[in-house]
Amino acid sequence: INLPLKSVNFSSLTGFGPFGEHAVNASWIAVQELEKLGLRDDVDLHVYEVPVEYQTVQRLIPALWKKHSPQLVVHVGVSGMATTVTLEKCGHNVGYKGLDNCRFCPGSQCCVEGGPECIDSIIDMDTVCKRVSALGLDVTVTISKDAGR
Repeated sequence: INLPLKSVNFSSLTGFGPFGEHAVNASWIAVQELEKLGLRDDVDLHVYEVPVEYQTVQRLIPALWKKHSPQLVVHVGVSGMATTVTLEKCGHNVGYKGLDNCRFCPGSQCCVEGGPECIDSIIDMDTVCKRVSALGLDVTVTISKDAGR
């Protein structure tokens, strides 16, 4: 997919680890395949498998930002309810009720205590969706504002 990455020379890509009855998370497999394919020579790509654990994510993601100072981070997830590739416009901090792999769920139902309720992507997902659709691939791409729910 030829998307404009002209200013991106340092980026991170994450997939999630096993959870529930899934011994392997398809998001991690997808991220590993993209790492094998590579992006462009001027893109320094770092990939990570993120455990499905609230407290680990709270420590790991900020540490990765600090370590790499990426210009772009893409978190790849999987949903049993999704029927398309879904591009998220924002990430929510509240409303999480599910137990993680450690059988933990924040009592506040917040991922990050005191954090913003929502973080909006600075990427124009509508334009990305239109450009991917225009390629004529056998892939349906949609937009969501309900990440993680």
